[in-house]
Formats: sequence, structure tokens, C-alpha cells
Amino acid sequence: MIDIFSSVPNIYKLSSSNAEGLTLLNAFDVALLESGVGNTNLVKMSSILPPNCEYQEEIKLPLGALVPVAYASIVSDKKGQKIAAAVAAAIPKDKTKNGLIMEYENYDISKNEAERIVIEMAKWGMDRRGYEIEKIVSISAEHTVEKCGCAFACVVLWWK
Repeated sequence: MIDIFSSVPNIYKLSSSNAEGLTLLNAFDVALLESGVGNTNLVKMSSILPPNCEYQEEIKLPLGALVPVAYASIVSDKKGQKIAAAVAAAIPKDKTKNGLIMEYENYDISKNEAERIVIEMAKWGMDRRGYEIEKIVSISAEHTVEKCGCAFACVVLWWK
């Protein structure tokens, strides 16, 4: 069994989605399901990617697990409104150092613009730490609201 409070995650994945729902909460729930984290209990964390954390295309999460995640999420019930969410993870050149995750969401913005902004945020944060960047990975989602909509993007941390 994994003790999420005393061990450090060593793998991560990025995911995003957009959804409509009966209510704003339903839209958020569907976005979580479509992102692959909807049947877990998300533990929203601040924005540090542990040293030597490895990217995985897919991570199988146990049903009901407490899952560390950094996420951007936005909901709206304004018909026709565009919403977007994005996350970026900056990976340091020095593998003994931590990486940095940034999250961004906003109204009336495209996913490309949200992703551009969140990448700049990650660069700025790494610069403030004095860390050289090896690469930045990012993902985004946008949604044009029909009734109740959500845009969601996340970085999930887990263990091999």
C-alpha cells in the first residue's frame, strides 16, 4: 500500500478534457472522468514536481485512491462563453532538483493562449529558483459553453 503522506511520487502524467453537464458540478465531474481521474479522490497540491519524476503516457489509478494532482479548472453557465484551462510542468536540467508545475484558467480565452501563458509562468518560476530548464511539457483544454461547461487540465503524480 502506498502512503501518500510519507513517500514521494516518482511518475507523472498530463491530462485534459472539456465537458458539459446538467449543473456546473456535473460538468466538472464529467471532465474529471474524461481526464481519467474521475473515480479517484483528488488531493489538490501546490506546484512541485519531485526530482527524477518520470513521465508516463498512462497511469492506472486505483478506484477511490487519494491522488496528488495539480490542476486548472474553470466552469461557466454562460451560453456561448469560451473557457480554457492549462497546466505546464518545467523539468530541470539538474535531476537532483525539483520541477515546477503551473496552472492557469480563464474566461474568453483559447486553449492555445492559456497554454502560452502557463508555459511563461513555468519559465518565470524556474528562473526565480535559479534552475535551468531541460524541457517544459504542457496540456490544455477549451470549451464553448452550451448550458453548463467545464475545461480541465491536470498533472497527476503517482508511484511505479
